[in-house]
Amino acid sequence: MRDSHGRIVGAIETLQDVTSRKLAEQKVQQAQLELEQLVEDRTAQLAAGIAHEINNPIGYIFSNFNMLETYIENLLAMLKSYEDAEADITLPEVVAKLHAMREDVELDFLKEDIPILMRESKEGIVRVRKIVQDLKDFSRVDGGQDWQWANLHQGIDSTLNVVSNEVKYKADIVKEYGAIPDIECMPSQINQVILNIVVNAAHAIGAERGKITIRTGTGDATVWIEIVDTGAGIPKENLSRVFDPFFTTKPIGKGTGLGLSLSYGIVQKHQGRIEVESEVGKGTCFRITLPIQRACPDSNGKDVAR
Repeated sequence: MRDSHGRIVGAIETLQDVTSRKLAEQKVQQAQLELEQLVEDRTAQLAAGIAHEINNPIGYIFSNFNMLETYIENLLAMLKSYEDAEADITLPEVVAKLHAMREDVELDFLKEDIPILMRESKEGIVRVRKIVQDLKDFSRVDGGQDWQWANLHQGIDSTLNVVSNEVKYKADIVKEYGAIPDIECMPSQINQVILNIVVNAAHAIGAERGKITIRTGTGDATVWIEIVDTGAGIPKENLSRVFDPFFTTKPIGKGTGLGLSLSYGIVQKHQGRIEVESEVGKGTCFRITLPIQRACPDSNGKDVAR
């Protein structure tokens, strides 16, 4: 407060109790963490459940198919014996009937086509089994959620197979893998990060077919993964917000805005970092850096390498 001459003669202070607002913010943050964990758990459960439900019928189909191949081979061998015996048939009406039936069923074509169909069908069954195994690897249904040493390339490949249907009509996947060691991590969570970024990259690519490049390499006691797309890019004003919970530029009903936020939390939990660079109209690059071996807290609560 100043008088008519501009001299300070007093002051007024106002105080505002923001306790309720801070408590509300804490509740929102806690709810976000719980929601992120729920999304992560449900994704792993879904993949594991699908793998389990498909694996059993595929198992007996594969077993039966192997037996069916043997049966057909035996039938074709028997048919060959009958064909060799045709020359000894003397009754003209029997010969004519056999020739007519051979033409009617297109026997020569069937003998060529049946082995091809069996081979292609078996390749399809093997492909389904591979997808099931990739689902198991993606969710680590056999390995739980414990920290373990894992091959990142194997996890990336499994994840790409899981999301193949999301990507194959939009972009070509280019792998530029470097020589990297196994790292100590929670593999299913790292797979989830890769899935979130790759699916986002596919969604960012417009009508014209694009490219998603995945690179890996090593640093100082770290490994890194880069996922680069040729999509629409992210405006500068949005770059600082891409990891915020519920932030999304997708149309309503097309995204929750949790994928990158969840990914950020997972990378932080792994004592790593995730960075993004983007240019509108040219594409986006996400770079994930992870320690080869996680640090454990010392007696003062600080992380130290083991």
